[in-house]
Amino acid sequence: MKKGIHPRYRPVVFQDMSSNFAFLTRSTIETKDTIKWEDGNEYPLVKVDVSSASHPFYTGKQTFLDTTGRLDRFAKKFGGTYSFQKGGKK
Repeated sequence: MKKGIHPRYRPVVFQDMSSNFAFLTRSTIETKDTIKWEDGNEYPLVKVDVSSASHPFYTGKQTFLDTTGRLDRFAKKFGGTYSFQKGGKK
């Protein structure tokens, strides 16, 4: 590997600001903030809006859209005049 062309790969703390969940991992991201971690060392801090601790899909609080009747509404709106219909334009 050439020296000086690769970003620094180091331990970084990512903190979810909505749930106050934090995890330590390795990254090349640059940041100005730092945080004192559980082991007593100071690490760069990246603040994120959403993580697995606050995303509705992972927390089980996801709301599902009402999908019943979508095809019927589509057929009613466009009246069956689709281009793939028999006798349509080629």
